[in-house]
Amino acid sequence: KQETGHALPPGAANQTETFLLTMIAYILFTVLAVLPVLLFWKNPYIMSDLKFAMTVLHIGIKYSKITRKFYSILDCFMEKVSEHPQKTFLVFEGSSYTYSQADKESNKVARALLTHANLKEGDTVALFLGNEPYYVWTWLGLAKLGCVSSLLNYNIRSKSLIHCFSCCEAKVVITSAGKMEKSTIEEVLPTLREQGIRVFVLSEKSDVEGIESLSDKIQQASDQPLSPQLRANVNLKSPMLYIYTSGTTGLPKAAVINHGKVWRASFLQYMIGVQSSDVIYLYLPLYHTAGFLMGFSGAIERGLTIVLRRKFSVSNFWADCRKDNVTVIQYIGEIMRYLCNTPKRDNDKDHKVRLAFGNGIRGDTWNDFLDRFGNIRICECYGATESNIGFVNYVGKVGAIGKEHFLHKRSYPYALIRYDTEKEEPVRDARGFCIEVPEGETGLLVSKIGEQTPFSGYAKNKQQTEKKKLKDVFVKGDLYFNSGDLLRINEGFVYFQDRIGDTFRWKGENVATTEVADHLLAVDFVEEANVYGVKVPGHEGRIGMAALKLKENMDFEAKSIYDHVKYFLPSYARPRFIRIQDSVAVTGTFKQLKVKLAEEGFNPNIIKDPLFFLDDSKGYIPMTKEIFDSILEGTLKL
Repeated sequence: KQETGHALPPGAANQTETFLLTMIAYILFTVLAVLPVLLFWKNPYIMSDLKFAMTVLHIGIKYSKITRKFYSILDCFMEKVSEHPQKTFLVFEGSSYTYSQADKESNKVARALLTHANLKEGDTVALFLGNEPYYVWTWLGLAKLGCVSSLLNYNIRSKSLIHCFSCCEAKVVITSAGKMEKSTIEEVLPTLREQGIRVFVLSEKSDVEGIESLSDKIQQASDQPLSPQLRANVNLKSPMLYIYTSGTTGLPKAAVINHGKVWRASFLQYMIGVQSSDVIYLYLPLYHTAGFLMGFSGAIERGLTIVLRRKFSVSNFWADCRKDNVTVIQYIGEIMRYLCNTPKRDNDKDHKVRLAFGNGIRGDTWNDFLDRFGNIRICECYGATESNIGFVNYVGKVGAIGKEHFLHKRSYPYALIRYDTEKEEPVRDARGFCIEVPEGETGLLVSKIGEQTPFSGYAKNKQQTEKKKLKDVFVKGDLYFNSGDLLRINEGFVYFQDRIGDTFRWKGENVATTEVADHLLAVDFVEEANVYGVKVPGHEGRIGMAALKLKENMDFEAKSIYDHVKYFLPSYARPRFIRIQDSVAVTGTFKQLKVKLAEEGFNPNIIKDPLFFLDDSKGYIPMTKEIFDSILEGTLKL
């Protein structure tokens, strides 16, 4: 009733209720319509974030199943063999191999090694091979025996190579019949024989005492499946690989890669949207984390066709992609720059490549690549061989190495902390704890070590393993992994700033300055050697330079030092510039000063000390203004 006492007209109450419900529905509809707009305005990447969250959750479910009932990447390969035995697995130099053929070839390798090398579960075998099908067959065969593969960089030699064998305790070495690999192994053969390490070469016969042929034994072996009982005790925490990384010790460190880490790296391709129908182009060395874990094992997880090449060729890159219908490529920063620096062609955009993933691409190269080669999604990633943390730039933000995501940070806790570049140590507050830097400020990346984020360390190198750990970072008793990288986070995106310590990167390889310095000090006229990396305009990373102090009454002998570094060091580690000084500057604690030298670079207009440049055809020659200008202009290839 109204206040007048008169009753409401018939149906008026229902009309009022309907009106109110209509208004509520209208308001809800308006809110639901406007909310996505507001969210998108606040975060334009919200849809990508949601999609990434769903992908991460799905990977988490898959990984939890693997932890409950162990399932290796080898088991994944065997499953793909059953699912599509006739699908092409590997394409190499005009030949193609199906999943079934790869399975049978690896069975033969496994049986040959089981019979003639007396291998058993848990034994370590070193692979000193370049990219070729037998690298793949051999690794698969060793995995079927439950053996650990030690992936050796075929560029290393002498002392470094012997060290690699020792720290992984390899029982057997398998090498190719290639001239370089064979001569390198022959050089260290006496030491290997002393240590009881057997050497097999992938050839029909061997004419060197102490090196046994393997190809004939493989051909005679059966291709029938091997019993899973041969690897019955392998689990998620068992080592599967040793991958070598340079360190401040000057000698390679064997990072322990267990089955769990292999899986986490293999999921990257799934995370960035690689499909089973894709064809991946793999030219990065298989001894490298990027080539083996991100590329090869990731391709197995996805069930891809792999187009394998011995090494990168800028002139054949796009021809290979067109010929073999490649849809996914891997890169390191320099590769993209090399491709952009080739002469432009009318058919630059005539290909099927839709996705490129890797690390180290500069922002300017990123834009140039897209402008020239078309609508290719670039997915920049960050990680390290031994690290327990990684980032993925899943939205394609130019210049960023990754994007923050709450699920990722919850699963892999990390922080950027203040770092003193002069003292080369984290800054701590009055309580002794590290200081997290504010957004936009550069800091050292550290990631928490825990059950779900382990750090396996380095084989037989407790000192270097402990050096990578930071204790009492934010609270008493906590433990973090020291990445050695300075990063910056701005508006949710992660940007790489620089590396710390005695290692720099050139042409996708880590160069340990102390290792290079040790080789230079072996030259009879060198008294002191300070090795560092210098920036070169238009190039990723830093190129090697050495400041030398000569022994009294001795002269710089260009040919002698060139012959020495050419023999003992791989091309990427050879100092491209040499500076002769009267004395090598040191700190109060006798640490060599590198920062000022690196800032001065190799400019002959500034530096009055004698300077030399490494010309690949002539050796070390005096550095001139013309050479300097050619480097800056990009007309002189480094």
